[in-house]
Amino acid sequence: MSDGGATAAASDVRTSIERHSKSFALAAKLLPPQVNHDAVVLYAYCRRADDMIDLCAPNEQLARLSQLRVELSAIYAGQPQTDPLLSEFARVVQACAIPRAYLDELLLGMEMDTSRVRYRTLADVLLYAYRVAGVVGLMMCHVMGVRHSTALRHAAHLGMAMQLSNIARDVREDWERGRLYLPQDLLGISGAPELDPKSGGALPQPAAFAIARATELLLQHADAYYRSGDAGIRYLSLRCGLAIRAARLVYSGISQRVRAQRCDPFAPRAVVSRGKKLALVAYAAWLSLLASPLSAARRRPRIPSQCITEPETLFSPS
Repeated sequence: MSDGGATAAASDVRTSIERHSKSFALAAKLLPPQVNHDAVVLYAYCRRADDMIDLCAPNEQLARLSQLRVELSAIYAGQPQTDPLLSEFARVVQACAIPRAYLDELLLGMEMDTSRVRYRTLADVLLYAYRVAGVVGLMMCHVMGVRHSTALRHAAHLGMAMQLSNIARDVREDWERGRLYLPQDLLGISGAPELDPKSGGALPQPAAFAIARATELLLQHADAYYRSGDAGIRYLSLRCGLAIRAARLVYSGISQRVRAQRCDPFAPRAVVSRGKKLALVAYAAWLSLLASPLSAARRRPRIPSQCITEPETLFSPS
């Protein structure tokens, strides 16, 4: 692709990010320039893949998944891409040595959505969170050039924590799309073991208390994964650490807002205001100045030498 095409693609990507994820866009601006660009391209690819599945008719979803897998095979085979975004993404994949295994997991997570998987246990939900968000944290390790393979576990946990926050926020919205990510075991403890979105209709009001209780239990697990994510920030450079801290604080702020509304699924959608986001960025900057990054993180970075292939090993946040 020509330099002009790359510039146009980058502009389109940033416009899309600003529209679809203001929180990510804010945190990404704190990254070093090249890392910022590559992170935005990675996010844009994930957004494109998600939209290809979510914005088509149910009977077309499997065909779209197949198309995504064919595209990945072409990218990893080094074949030229005519789509500007795919061309930029192929460059990032090569430059950052992103393992295909992570992208395969991402598409498996999307396949779970197309098949309307019923999440019976917390482990089922954690697998989903790993596939759609934990692997994004792992790929970001490559984009940021993290030196320490031990950082991978913490990065995956941070992505999983963010996804659990999103699940807690979007219970009613997901229900209306025929999805329920609160697992049956937590709902059973809370008093609504048979709740199933496939029955159709609006979210049942009588189940609100049980849903709220199950949501709080899920957020308690998210808290543990956030703590693990915090432990990995010390492996990052100062600017990357600042950006990731800011993103972490904004996403955990979603959890705080859900809790402030007593986890009520019928409450207005929990959002973190722009003013609050800016305050959290300032707090992240203060924490970053107090922190002492490992000396190795200040040397020339390298790509992690490991690739996580067994997500079940990540289900314990300790």
